[in-house]
Amino acid sequence: MTIQEMKQRKQELGYSYAMISEKSGVPVSTIQKIFGGETVSPRYDTLQALEKALKDPADSLPAATGVLREKSFVYSTDSSGTEAEKYSRQGEYTIEDYYALPDDQRVELIDGVFYDMASPVPLHQLIAGEVYRQIANYILERGGSCMAYISPLDVQLDCDNRTMVQPDVMILCDREKTQEKRVYGAPDFILEVISPSTRRKDCFLKLQKYMNAGVREYWILDPYKEKLMVYFFEEDEFPYICGLDEPIPVRIYQGQLAIDPKHILRWIRERQEES
Repeated sequence: MTIQEMKQRKQELGYSYAMISEKSGVPVSTIQKIFGGETVSPRYDTLQALEKALKDPADSLPAATGVLREKSFVYSTDSSGTEAEKYSRQGEYTIEDYYALPDDQRVELIDGVFYDMASPVPLHQLIAGEVYRQIANYILERGGSCMAYISPLDVQLDCDNRTMVQPDVMILCDREKTQEKRVYGAPDFILEVISPSTRRKDCFLKLQKYMNAGVREYWILDPYKEKLMVYFFEEDEFPYICGLDEPIPVRIYQGQLAIDPKHILRWIRERQEES
């Protein structure tokens, strides 16, 4: 959950700060500072504890099959055994299992757990494509050595056999990380365009994974709130949160490259009008 979602959830449940503190183990004063906006970059483990305390009771229901689509498991590579046995493999899947999946089954593998990836909607594709276009043009026009990529492209993030992700857009400056079928190691820059079904994974799980793996800069674009969260891990203060009404500098290029979001904002608002 985002902080705003946690605040909304607090109201829905009728919880006081004291109740959340009791359930999460986080001091009341810390919760108040986070929800009041005084603490800009809360610790990841603190956010996890708060999310757990505010989660929907339905989230605690046992899952059914092998791949996580946020709250439900929808697929398993193993057709034998009981559903409980299939579920018990979560956390043990490897790259070998990943490549054994049917070609039309889009998933990400994170720490041995399969997460289902629904097909992106047209707006999602427009946004990712526009960011990719501007980055690729900048690199090509200046004869840069880095490469821009757009999903789907496998990234073996931790250089182990338990994690394979497909970022929406990325910049890779070490070409030796490019292999025949995948990128082996952490890209320098990653953009994820989030949807309601991927918000938790992109804002919490992937954030931590990307930071630990050595990604230098991570953008999370939320078209539903018209906001962009910029995590530049080489600085102490993050995230930087901005709207989509002016150019946004890419920090790994020291601001010389700035993404102009005017078309993205127009597409988002046109979609809102249609719905």
